[in-house]
Amino acid sequence: MAVRPLTLSRRSLLRSGALALAGFGLGLRAARGAWGPNVLPDEPLGIGCQPQFLFDLHVVDCTWALQEKHEPVKRVFHSCKKHPGNPVMSGDQPSHLWVVRDEPAGLFRLWYQLNQEIKYKDGPRQKGQKAYRTFIAFAQSKDGIAWEKQALDLFPGRDDARLPRNVVIQSADTPQIVTLPEKDRRGYRYVMFYNRTGPGGSLRLIGSQDGVHWDEKKETTLSKIHSDHHNTVVFDAARQEYVMYLRAKHIYLAAGQGRERIDTGQSRRGVARMTSKELWTEWTAQPQTILMPDETDSEHGYNYFYGMPVFPFAGIYWGFIQSFRLNDFMHAELAWSRDGIHFERLPHRPKLIEYGADGSWDDTIILACPAWVEVGDEWWIYYNGWDGPHGTTERTGGIGLATIRKEGFISLRGPKGGGVVCTRRLRWPGGGLFVNATATGGELKVRVSDERRRPLPGFDYADCAAFTGDSVAHEVKWKNKSLDALAGQVVRLEFFLRDADLYSFRAAGPQPSSR
Repeated sequence: MAVRPLTLSRRSLLRSGALALAGFGLGLRAARGAWGPNVLPDEPLGIGCQPQFLFDLHVVDCTWALQEKHEPVKRVFHSCKKHPGNPVMSGDQPSHLWVVRDEPAGLFRLWYQLNQEIKYKDGPRQKGQKAYRTFIAFAQSKDGIAWEKQALDLFPGRDDARLPRNVVIQSADTPQIVTLPEKDRRGYRYVMFYNRTGPGGSLRLIGSQDGVHWDEKKETTLSKIHSDHHNTVVFDAARQEYVMYLRAKHIYLAAGQGRERIDTGQSRRGVARMTSKELWTEWTAQPQTILMPDETDSEHGYNYFYGMPVFPFAGIYWGFIQSFRLNDFMHAELAWSRDGIHFERLPHRPKLIEYGADGSWDDTIILACPAWVEVGDEWWIYYNGWDGPHGTTERTGGIGLATIRKEGFISLRGPKGGGVVCTRRLRWPGGGLFVNATATGGELKVRVSDERRRPLPGFDYADCAAFTGDSVAHEVKWKNKSLDALAGQVVRLEFFLRDADLYSFRAAGPQPSSR
């Protein structure tokens, strides 16, 4: 009987190297590390009507289990599910992307970095690296799955006949459609932040009425730093300033330093932050590093961050860290911050989207866009995948779709014996209480108490109708009481979870008078 030789694929070899670097300890650190807020809130909290997430200690005061030594209330991370039709777009080596849903028009709009290989007669200019021209291209879709690359032909005078027909900005990459206060839109419907490539590369801002024709005559340079990863600009309403998340390549890999490791400074693979009170001007502040890989990352061999695009939602800055095992694997991980400066991560570093199976189109690199699109009860997250390492000359890119429950990245799970999640003091804004929860195998009840945790009459667990289903917006009700009657009062919410997951809650807000 012939013995088949043992063959290892490229991906298997890469995986074995990752395990060796990790010491086969993937997950041994899952129980380490305390979870807490990075900004202590003023109490009582004014929560308004936006979703309140519970996985940090911003809204939560305490959790406990009924069987304290055996069954803790714990955080549970939920990774995204890939769409079975992936990749939803391919063919032109797409990478960094941004998606916006135009519900009135019934369209999804996508801007992405299109990478066109430069064919030199004598081979690549850098050893082991292809050279690319980069463009920002546009596509749209009616359902978010089947994408159309329109023949826009916006640059008919260009000599290069190979220019892709759906290009909207030349010599540019890493687009972000920025969410802005109306006063800073300058009349544009869309405002894009992007990296201008080539000589004099810089980070720029540009406007458009339709997302296709961009006003290049009025584009503004925000910074002359050439940060070639997915940079983002967000508005900090609390400080009334703009924040840019980028990579500080102006001092690492700076001109005149050479390319030796001791000169280039691989620490440029951290995440930096800079601010400006004004948007449409060159920013004068210098970036400051706020996040670097730590010892847990090192145990897994991921010693670098490629970048971290950021998206603000419901009082949280959501970062999709691009965790990088130089110079092969790269994937997205979740980070969050309440102040936009101090970011937290789960101690076991779960992947937001898992790598594809060996040999699949997204088996080695996954870069996700944090600007999810809400579709029904789901968040749709678009991502760029590659089937080869970052440093290889042979890899192909595509765009995929992953979905997750609305507000469903991290839940608080009550054990089978039951547990309690108690909030800080809240000033109830009015209206009913809605929860995003799963309790199909157990139950969820809510007690409303005062500041000292004394149950309010009619709002105890015995008065609450138990929830045993699965809903992103279940209204909690009590027998003879309405939470709207407590509008303006300071209360605590005490969620009892028995074999149930709680993702978020929100207040409906003041109800109209019946008079």
